[in-house]
Amino acid sequence: MILRSNTATALPAHVLQKGIGHLRAFRRDEAGTMTYPTIAFFLMMLGIGGIGVDFMRMERDRTLLQSTLDRAVLAAADLDQTQDAKIVVQDYLTKAGLAEYYSADNVIPEERLGYKRVEASVEATFEAHLLKFSNGSDMPIYAASTAEESIDGLEISLVLDVSGSMNSNSRLSNLKVAAKEFIETMVANTTDGKMSVSIVPYATQVSVPDELFAQYTTVGENDFANCINFEASDFQTTTMPTTTIYDRTMHFGPWYTSESRGTGSPIPYEICDNLDSREILAFQKDETELKNFIENLSAWGNTSIDIGMKWGTALLDPSARPAISALTSGGDSVIPIDFAARPAEYNDTDTLKIIVLMTDGQNTSQYFIEDEYRSGNSDVWYDADTDQYSTLDPDSGYYYRHYDHSGHYSNGWYYTPAGGDDADRLSFPSLFSFMSIKWLYSKVYRDWMSRSTAKYSWYYNLYDYLGNTEKNSRTADICAAAKAQGIVVYTIGFEAPSDGQAVLKDCASTASHYYDVDGLEISDAFNSIATSIRQLRLTQ
Repeated sequence: MILRSNTATALPAHVLQKGIGHLRAFRRDEAGTMTYPTIAFFLMMLGIGGIGVDFMRMERDRTLLQSTLDRAVLAAADLDQTQDAKIVVQDYLTKAGLAEYYSADNVIPEERLGYKRVEASVEATFEAHLLKFSNGSDMPIYAASTAEESIDGLEISLVLDVSGSMNSNSRLSNLKVAAKEFIETMVANTTDGKMSVSIVPYATQVSVPDELFAQYTTVGENDFANCINFEASDFQTTTMPTTTIYDRTMHFGPWYTSESRGTGSPIPYEICDNLDSREILAFQKDETELKNFIENLSAWGNTSIDIGMKWGTALLDPSARPAISALTSGGDSVIPIDFAARPAEYNDTDTLKIIVLMTDGQNTSQYFIEDEYRSGNSDVWYDADTDQYSTLDPDSGYYYRHYDHSGHYSNGWYYTPAGGDDADRLSFPSLFSFMSIKWLYSKVYRDWMSRSTAKYSWYYNLYDYLGNTEKNSRTADICAAAKAQGIVVYTIGFEAPSDGQAVLKDCASTASHYYDVDGLEISDAFNSIATSIRQLRLTQ
């Protein structure tokens, strides 16, 4: 019995054999073997690229978020900022398109007198896109910033021009208003005991109070006032060691014809001023004391920017610490104990040293007595009972007696001075303290000398002077030395001539630290400086 297949799809044997042959050939063919690996590699690259793109997007947003947060806390920490810190930070983030990251709980303000600190942070989730193709998820994003504004640790020298030209055009009055406003602003925004202010009034010279002057080593007699004749080399350094020997300025006057021995008071309008109101006020913090001192300033004399700047710088230099420390203790202390360790070292990052140098003029002549007349006896005698002077003519050995102030005695030659053995021979320092050198030549020696001989011998021959060019050079030197030590120098040209302006521009720390002002604009300058001093610092 022959069985026949009932399957309708059965293929003939030759067809099956042909199909099997094709399959065997396909198996042997290597074309297309990389297709699957290629597809897998492409998918892997797509996943990695997606991760990179999302990470770049996240870093872009994080950078923008960080910079915006930095600006926000700086603005919020400004002592002049009246808005609530949380509102300020929110406003900055919103305007930058980052409002979604703001949280009031993450803004932490801290404020006290003279200090404001704002801390802000962001802890949020960044929404990933392509990362999810590789089974990734959203990523965390962080940013944090802290800013503070404080004016703690401040040492300020106000170097103020009180020369005669400050009496013109209400300059002195305007200066007083501006400087007192500056003191008000600084004291109101400073923690007590953290800011010291020294005021250095300068004209022809800078006068120093007895207590401070006694801390320095000086030679030369002056019973009434305290000034120093600095050498050129002194302006090339900020230091002013208390052990260095300095020449003391003599008490003398080259300008006016005046005599005052009968009154017991020295002549006025001298080179080295003896008025307390024109002496340095060193390292003070009390607002009332500082403002009263400024209010009592008076103006006269020449202009010595170099000497004012030297003292202003010296009072910020650590070499002054022994002098300042000595004046903070004992029954005669004149400086608050808070400042016993000042001036701070230059590398003390917690202390900012500031000089505000102001002038309405330019460097003019500074006078000093020649060395041979700084000590020893003169040829002038004085009789206190008759208030009469006698001068000795060394060539003849005779004394010439001069009128007393009442005209009681006649001029003439005598064997002895007026008063005889009771007359006192005057030392040069004593002579110059009570008699201007103009009086000496015109009212004493001219009695028996020719005018020209008397003027040459007992006026021009007694003193010398430094002029504008040399004093400008000295100013440049001390300004450069101050800036090299990191002292921030602000300068104000108050209706100053071009020469004075050039000196101040060169002295200022930068062009933006120089102010050229007229009239009431001086208040704007001091206000701007006060704002600038109130430094902002990123602390994170």
